[in-house]
Amino acid sequence: MRDFADVSTWVFDLDHTLYPPSAALFALIEARMVDWIAVELDVDRDHADRLRHAYWRRYGTTLAGLMAEHGTDPHAFQHAVHDVTLDTLMPDPVLAAALAALPGRRIVFTNGSEPYARRVLERCGIAGLFDAVYGVEHARFTPKPNRAAFEAIVEEDRIDPAAAAMFEDSPDNLRVPHEMGMRTVLVAPARAHAPPVPHIHHATENLGDFLSQAVNRAGPRAPVGLPQRA
Repeated sequence: MRDFADVSTWVFDLDHTLYPPSAALFALIEARMVDWIAVELDVDRDHADRLRHAYWRRYGTTLAGLMAEHGTDPHAFQHAVHDVTLDTLMPDPVLAAALAALPGRRIVFTNGSEPYARRVLERCGIAGLFDAVYGVEHARFTPKPNRAAFEAIVEEDRIDPAAAAMFEDSPDNLRVPHEMGMRTVLVAPARAHAPPVPHIHHATENLGDFLSQAVNRAGPRAPVGLPQRA
């Protein structure tokens, strides 16, 4: 397995990566997606739910499918579906301490929107620990796992993939980072003990504990105010 001694950029997905699936935010977001589709496309909720799922399977996100098939305004859609309560999210002191100790630059890259991501990070008590937060809008609404999405963020943040690590709850979203030369870490309690696959270097059930061990291998955090870029 590859270690983290020369990692200078730490890239994190948001949902189900920086907080656990047990928070169940997706159920709230998906319900709002169904409501939005039903109203905007004038279909019943069962049909709307089938479209939501079909577009997610075909395009990577429901939004990408709505844009391709119906010319949906992505900003209006995101504003509507991400307007959910975050009451189920709780601070994780172990994760916060591990993130704070990571050497180099720390960023978030999500298929959600930047405003939603910042709300989640704030609620989790880790908003001040990231040097940048990128939503799908920063990838011109091209979602992961498309290569163009990763290339857009690599260019935007001036990331050297050979000195970066990507953390994701989706195995499919780690294929392109692996091809680009990043270390890849699957954060998924249900999959942490699955048979190994070539594009996933590490798997963990607990991100905070995993990062604490990675810090021990990677060395001290660079001084605040001096983010490390390629």
